[in-house]
Amino acid sequence: MDKRTQYLQAMDIPLWEERNAPAHSMDISPQPPASTTTWIALQEEVAVCTKCDLNKTRTHTVFGIGNQKAQLVIIGEAPGANEDKQGIPFVGRAGMLLTSMLQSIGLHREDVFIANVLKCRPPNNRDPSLHEVELCTPYLLRQLEHIQPRLIVAVGRIAAHYLLNTQEALSRLRGKLHHYGEQSIPLWVTFHPAYLLRSPKEKARAYVDLLKIRELLEQLP
Repeated sequence: MDKRTQYLQAMDIPLWEERNAPAHSMDISPQPPASTTTWIALQEEVAVCTKCDLNKTRTHTVFGIGNQKAQLVIIGEAPGANEDKQGIPFVGRAGMLLTSMLQSIGLHREDVFIANVLKCRPPNNRDPSLHEVELCTPYLLRQLEHIQPRLIVAVGRIAAHYLLNTQEALSRLRGKLHHYGEQSIPLWVTFHPAYLLRSPKEKARAYVDLLKIRELLEQLP
């Protein structure tokens, strides 16, 4: 049984026939990204960052992973314990669920770029402080400038609040199309995979979000 089937069965949703990923999902953005040298320099800068006190408790920074020319960027809030150990975003059970969620709409982790608002894990998995967010998010902004995505998906409350500059409840942010930044990049809000593990009854609603994300990708010019 493949991961997509396992995911849909876990949500008690009838199986859909999987379609191929959108033909343009791997296209290069119309504007060229920054040079590879600049990207590597940014990675190195993040790896030795000491801007906030999280550098004293982290094991690794978590830069992000995936396709530097992705049309879709997925943004979470901060690394957890597994991510801190491995230096990779969305690993462990939440990461496996995210992978299954992508596969259910014909995408793979290699097709997208995955990052977090924070590059270091807050102790005890507490919410990021405003001070930490203000110091760390310039890295995320530079990543987005490099990648130039055509669609952003914010997973979870913290990411949605930062990207949309709002304190509205996640329930009010879901189900509608938002836009991010001066370029007005389309942005969709959905549940964090870790939340879905704690609240499996919400998986059906998450799948509705996934279908909308797929639709938005297919509508890209």
